[in-house]
Amino acid sequence: MATVGQDFGEYRAWLESEGIDTSATIEVPEEFTSSFFVNTDVENNQIASFYLGAMGRAGDLSFYDLDYRAIEIAIVAPNAPAAMIRYPRECQELGVPYIYDPSQQIIRLSGEELIEGTRGARLLIVNDYEFGMIRNKTGLSEQELLALPQTTIITRGEAGSTVYDGDLVLQIPSVAPEPLAEPTGVGDAYRAGVIKGLLRGCSWETTGRIAALAATYVLEQYGTQNHRYSLAEFATRYRRVFGNTGGLEALLDPASDGPEIS
Repeated sequence: MATVGQDFGEYRAWLESEGIDTSATIEVPEEFTSSFFVNTDVENNQIASFYLGAMGRAGDLSFYDLDYRAIEIAIVAPNAPAAMIRYPRECQELGVPYIYDPSQQIIRLSGEELIEGTRGARLLIVNDYEFGMIRNKTGLSEQELLALPQTTIITRGEAGSTVYDGDLVLQIPSVAPEPLAEPTGVGDAYRAGVIKGLLRGCSWETTGRIAALAATYVLEQYGTQNHRYSLAEFATRYRRVFGNTGGLEALLDPASDGPEIS
């Protein structure tokens, strides 16, 4: 669900050719699609700039206008502030499980808005710096913040990631790239792995490992969507990195939809 501009046609066609449903992507004909530009130096330090464009109208969209009962899980990712306030509220009202991923918009949201978005989320996912930013803006302690969503994942770059699920604390290692190209899009690929694991009903340990490996494929290519792999290739590399520890059965079984997420 997103707002896009008059220039979105070519990318919409590509997304649909890849099997991605764009029916909830609404064109704003008088605007251009929002664009993110990033400069990366030889040490992978980055400076980013952003053109808002049609995203400024994202707050006009509503989960009430969708077939929300069919939504297995939503992700509230960086968006116009009005949308980032509206979407979690509607997910809570409609009983739609959602991942809260405020990321670059933490700075634009108030402490109360961040608490409201985090409370009731199926999952909060942030990096370690962003987790500290939320704590500073909300005034919450680490344990108070971890208590708001059902589960929290904090990513830590090369140091891997940590999953907090009630009393369970899991350290998930990162996967070394072969070789390293550049990091743009790595966090999005990690989130894609998390969503896949959740939808297939994998354990948090397996889900975290799937996410870590998915992220590494992006590190190995220039550009955010230039990597490809088959499910069989992914599973082979997963077992090479993490060992044949089991847990991939649900991912590899095409008939497995996993349990209902709540």
